Amino acid sequence: MDKELFVLHGEIKTPPMSISARRESGYLLRRLQDGEIVSAPACKPMNTIGRRCYELIVIDESKTWRIMVRIDDDAVLVLDVFAKKTQKTPQSVKDACKKRLKEYDAASR
Repeated sequence: MDKELFVLHGEIKTPPMSISARRESGYLLRRLQDGEIVSAPACKPMNTIGRRCYELIVIDESKTWRIMVRIDDDAVLVLDVFAKKTQKTPQSVKDACKKRLKEYDAASR
């Protein structure tokens, strides 16, 4: 059974992503929806945001895109989409993702 995809923040579109980066993003998200495990180098755990949270890594022509997700039993939540410019994920992105999850979980009760 496929998991639903919910985009809480951000967009995956061309532009600003190249067509190949957009397709790669869709491919990775589809695998997660199908219940597959995506491993490095395309995905890394983001325990600093929360349990079951991951950072999908999509290398584009001139940028590296990050798609922050949480994988629930019945859904894949897209928490943010951004072009990463440094090695570390900005604290502001982590904080915003935590806030979105808290609001989503409160609304889902």
